Amino acid sequence: MTSVNLPALGVVLPELLLAVGALVLVLVGALRGERSSGLVNVLALVLIVLSAIAVAAQGSETVVAFNDSFIVDGFARFWKILALIGSAVAIVLSRDFFIREGLDKFEFPVLVLLSTLGMLMMISANSLLTLYVGLELQSLAIYVIAAFDRDNTRSTEAGLKYFVLGALSSGMLLYGSSLVYGLTGSVNFAAIAAAVQGEQGVLFIFGLVFIIAGLAFKISAVPFHMWTPDVYEGAPTPVTAFLAAAPKMAAMALTVRVLVGVFPGIFEQWQQIILFVSVASMAIGSFAAIGQRSIKRLMAYSSIGHMGYALVGLAAGTEQGVQAVLIYMAIYLATTLGAFAGILALRNGNVYVDRIEDLAGLSRSQPALAFFFAMLFFSLAGIPPWAGFFAKLYVFSAAIEAGLYTLAIIGVLLSVVGAFYYLRIVKIIYFDEAKTPYEPMTSGLKFVLGVSSVVVLLFWVLPAPLVGSAVVAAKSLF
Repeated sequence: MTSVNLPALGVVLPELLLAVGALVLVLVGALRGERSSGLVNVLALVLIVLSAIAVAAQGSETVVAFNDSFIVDGFARFWKILALIGSAVAIVLSRDFFIREGLDKFEFPVLVLLSTLGMLMMISANSLLTLYVGLELQSLAIYVIAAFDRDNTRSTEAGLKYFVLGALSSGMLLYGSSLVYGLTGSVNFAAIAAAVQGEQGVLFIFGLVFIIAGLAFKISAVPFHMWTPDVYEGAPTPVTAFLAAAPKMAAMALTVRVLVGVFPGIFEQWQQIILFVSVASMAIGSFAAIGQRSIKRLMAYSSIGHMGYALVGLAAGTEQGVQAVLIYMAIYLATTLGAFAGILALRNGNVYVDRIEDLAGLSRSQPALAFFFAMLFFSLAGIPPWAGFFAKLYVFSAAIEAGLYTLAIIGVLLSVVGAFYYLRIVKIIYFDEAKTPYEPMTSGLKFVLGVSSVVVLLFWVLPAPLVGSAVVAAKSLF
């Protein structure tokens, strides 16, 4: 008879809450029908909050469980909190939108919970098997919600594109994992790290490349970014907000843990790959966004560019570089969620608009919304004293400390290019001829937009909580 390891179950308490809660909510939805949508949304938010509390209550020590396949440390706790925040805000943003669009179904918050469960598993993965199971659990739910508006051709197309390309990337990651397992004889991260020291054969480098390719797809980094603009534009806007936030946190956490924690012995090999991916992502994100007319497509290219900036810190391969990645992604999360709250506020009746020219004269019809929008876009552009400037300062400083002067210079120059299209939006908001005024924002949108703007605007006043948490998280990884 197999005994149950209760301490091990305590390690996965946040995941258990989400898994059991999602099953219960499926039963509630099945029994009550569509009338249960509001209740399921509220209960899903409660479950996410409880999971966040469970993560925070796990203490500061590092715990490994389930035959060393699952790890909880400061690094995992930091990323889990970010992923849970992204998921909770996505549910808040979705409610009014789905009611107006006739898509108010209980399945959406349940799918978000299941996807979030996969994210938490990814973040705490300590073996190639746990990594793959978590990644697929996250992805399968997202494939469905990307096509949630099934009567809309563009939404269905977005879901299909993401599914096909996602399956390809998962296959590449699985193939790379099988090569690494075959050459090291283990799927455990610690055992692989011990086996991988110094020069490796070509076959092992191939496996590493395939693993990085699968992870790069999940963070929409070049050259595996091709799905991002179409999916961002075609999916319902709350789904786009979710895709731009929570899954990026989990995928970046997994990328950092795999490269820094599992393959430190071949740092020079994977550093070259990350350098290329970083520069290419920053360049494509900066130049391709200039000609966009849809604000959702612009946010897609913005996301690609920001993943490139975050990878600058990872390319350094140092503890300072990992701290910079943590800070950058936290600020990116706050800014992106605020920007999408503003996009969802662009509504005339039941018609949501996403053309950049529709922002014309917004400062005269809704000055508060225009001000918050401008703050967020200034931050995305990296203009001081907003938080986005300090985010880039941290990653570029880490690159300079690691001797990557060329990378830092390229990043600064591409930031100037990227600032053009952000400042163009601010110019349209404040100086172009006004169009039809938009309806007042809902309380949920006001809350998300307000909190995001406060974080972005006042980070320079009180950076210690975020910076201190990032320092602790990075130390636990090293």
